[in-house]
Amino acid sequence: MLGASGYAGRELCALILRHPRLSLAYATANSQKGETAFLPGGGSVTFDAADAIDLDRAKLAFSALPHGASAEWVARAREAGVKVVDLSADLRIGNGASTGIPYGLTEWNRDAVRGAAVVANPGCYPTSALLAILPLLTQGLVAPGAVINIQASSGVTGAGLTARLDLLFGEITENYRAYGVGNSHRHLKEMRAMVEGKDVELLFTPHLLPVARGILSTITVPLRAALPDVLAPFRAQYASEPFIEVTPDLPELRQVNGRNVVRLTARAVDGLRAPTLQVFSAIDNLMKGAAGQALQNANLMLGLEEPMGLPQ
Repeated sequence: MLGASGYAGRELCALILRHPRLSLAYATANSQKGETAFLPGGGSVTFDAADAIDLDRAKLAFSALPHGASAEWVARAREAGVKVVDLSADLRIGNGASTGIPYGLTEWNRDAVRGAAVVANPGCYPTSALLAILPLLTQGLVAPGAVINIQASSGVTGAGLTARLDLLFGEITENYRAYGVGNSHRHLKEMRAMVEGKDVELLFTPHLLPVARGILSTITVPLRAALPDVLAPFRAQYASEPFIEVTPDLPELRQVNGRNVVRLTARAVDGLRAPTLQVFSAIDNLMKGAAGQALQNANLMLGLEEPMGLPQ
């Protein structure tokens, strides 16, 4: 585990320690070398310096290093013959990365992930949004030229573990605010890349919730025509998916926290001239949005059963 001291890194360490077929070969955190951290759900890990480990002690490495620093260590791991799941943005589609590295939105790229040596794990917001809109796009249900409006609210762990004044308790509690406005958030790059070739535009506005974890997205989609059954496209696409729950009820964060799932539902919108659908998506940003999805991809890369070791 490279870059193990952040929220996603610690979550991954905890998942690995509980996994029936995996063991933790190393966990690096240069700034916390020698320190011990307690993990979610119990257990602990002592951090090593990255330069002090032998990369080839592991068959597969996860990299949760900061954006801009991860790609170098992914290359080092590959030189040592180690497979890698990279949780940074460095190798994701839309970010100028080299071709041939699968984008690990598992339910849509499963075959490519299974045979890959390196997988780029998606961001948390794109996971929530793309799993909600791709069934509509691939089934040709979205109006040509549509602007898909994605309003997503995340818990504060999505901002990482780095100390920041705007993330102090006194700034977060009893507060709610938008950020990355004007369609400027960095996660838009991978969302746009994933829907490339579709005649749509994405308008994305993230918000910060005064909670630790979870993302709730409300997505407004103009349709070609009204749908007789608004859940039918999602049920058809995800009927056999163990980590996607299509429900008639509005999803809530407490239903997904600590689980590697996305809960989805949809509602027709009344009172508009054009047929319009609202899609609601809830995930745990540290599980399906980061560590859980990374382990889901790793299971496939290692030839293990995809759900192994993942809380559902």
